[in-house]
Amino acid sequence: MRIVIDDKIPYIREAIASLTDDAVYMDGASITAADVKRADALLVRTRTRCDERLLAGSSVRFVATATIGYDHLDTAWLDRAGIGWTNCPGCNAASVAQYVRSTLILLCRRYGLVPQETTLGVVGCGHVGSRVVRVGEEMGFRLLVCDPPVGAEGYVPLSEIERRADIITFHVPLTKGGPYATWHMADDAFFSRLTRRPFVINSSRGAVVDNTALLAALRDGRIRQAVVDTWEGEPAINRELLDAVFIGTPHIAGYSADGKVNADNMSIAAICRHFGLTPPPPILPPPLPEDFVYTGDPLQLYDPMDDSRRLKASPEQFEWLRGHYPVRREFK
Repeated sequence: MRIVIDDKIPYIREAIASLTDDAVYMDGASITAADVKRADALLVRTRTRCDERLLAGSSVRFVATATIGYDHLDTAWLDRAGIGWTNCPGCNAASVAQYVRSTLILLCRRYGLVPQETTLGVVGCGHVGSRVVRVGEEMGFRLLVCDPPVGAEGYVPLSEIERRADIITFHVPLTKGGPYATWHMADDAFFSRLTRRPFVINSSRGAVVDNTALLAALRDGRIRQAVVDTWEGEPAINRELLDAVFIGTPHIAGYSADGKVNADNMSIAAICRHFGLTPPPPILPPPLPEDFVYTGDPLQLYDPMDDSRRLKASPEQFEWLRGHYPVRREFK
């Protein structure tokens, strides 16, 4: 069995070698129709667009993306073509929650926010958003949660978050159709409706927040500051917006070693189910250094300012910074 694999997916080669001796590792953005013509399966990340142009006429029967998001998969075409596919829902939810926790700590320290006097608006309460809600509760923030598809008791409409939130953080998938489309959910009209000059955090999908409108809102003071991990046009991001935001990182909120290993194991399990293979033993994340002593400060484990400084110093290295990301662990 031939599997074509994004070469930036870490920790996976030994497990794949136990399934096949015909694995091809490539730069995900460079995978072509010729590369996959004789493949049985693909294991990709967000940089590989899996659609008719790539897969028509190939022998590919299954596509796994080692990511939560799957808007880079043309799932309608894959279904019509009889090609199985899977994503990894929730694989890096704890990693993104770690990113948001550290970001909230930095915002409180830099801008003098007191959690008990600050309202955190969480937009989207799925795998990631529900974790972020727990973070907000643990830190003592006042919470507003908006998730129209869930619509459960206790949720609020987006208009209430626009009116009352001091910090707004987005955790929704990117969708362009249907009653709950999220493409440019935060557009110029959204920023014009805000009443409390909130801080805005986007670690969901780049186009959930209109980056041009976000920059305008920063410049004219409709928001106080912003934290951006996911960008429109990646890797060719808006350099002016990068310079303007408090924290700007290269789409790595979910890049803890723990989250990556979860995605590896979920993807391999799905491939094994599809092809009737015996799954290998689970992959484990690398350990923390033996001399590591946790003092109780979450920034000791992860400080997003480090990633922000690297990106702001070399924005042209956006993809390299993602592909060569240092080991980051969640504390267990």
